Amino acid sequence: MTRVYNEHGRSIPVTVIEAGPCTVLQKKTEDRDGYNAIQVGFLEKKESRINKPLSGHFKRSGGKGFYHIREFRVADPEAFELGQNISVSEILKIGDTVHVTGRSKGRGFQGVMKRHGFSGGRATHGSMFHRAPGSIGCSAWPSRVIKGKKLPGHMGTNKVTMKNLTVVDIREDENVVLLKGAVPGAKNGLISIFTTE
Repeated sequence: MTRVYNEHGRSIPVTVIEAGPCTVLQKKTEDRDGYNAIQVGFLEKKESRINKPLSGHFKRSGGKGFYHIREFRVADPEAFELGQNISVSEILKIGDTVHVTGRSKGRGFQGVMKRHGFSGGRATHGSMFHRAPGSIGCSAWPSRVIKGKKLPGHMGTNKVTMKNLTVVDIREDENVVLLKGAVPGAKNGLISIFTTE
């Protein structure tokens, strides 16, 4: 993240995202596959690092390999050509609103206070109950722990969508888009950007 200044000199917090170019690898149609979508590749990969099945798949779209392959639903897959490069300026313009989906940062194994926001016990007066979850079960009936009970466990790495982020700037020569606010995930994480129309 960084900041940019608008024409009134106001500071706007932005996230700088490298968005493409993405190459069309495959077209999926309703009659053949049951839905309309295109498969795109991002971040080129050396040929020596591609296994045989994937190299065959990449050959149909020009032979270049990619680290990341994703599918996106589209209304008309025939509007795209295999091997076509899609740049950010073709899809977005300044002032558009977009939804951004990514994986949240992993937090490892966490207790109930950090994971679920439990208040915990008293800190003083001889209390020996501080950060534990407390009683979790029931007595005679139903004499088990109820499904969905909030307990300690693995936190983070969830699929998160931030909605209605504004496109502040597009730098076509660097394939970079600046979105107002924060997006999910750590630095250099992979995200998907969806238009709101």
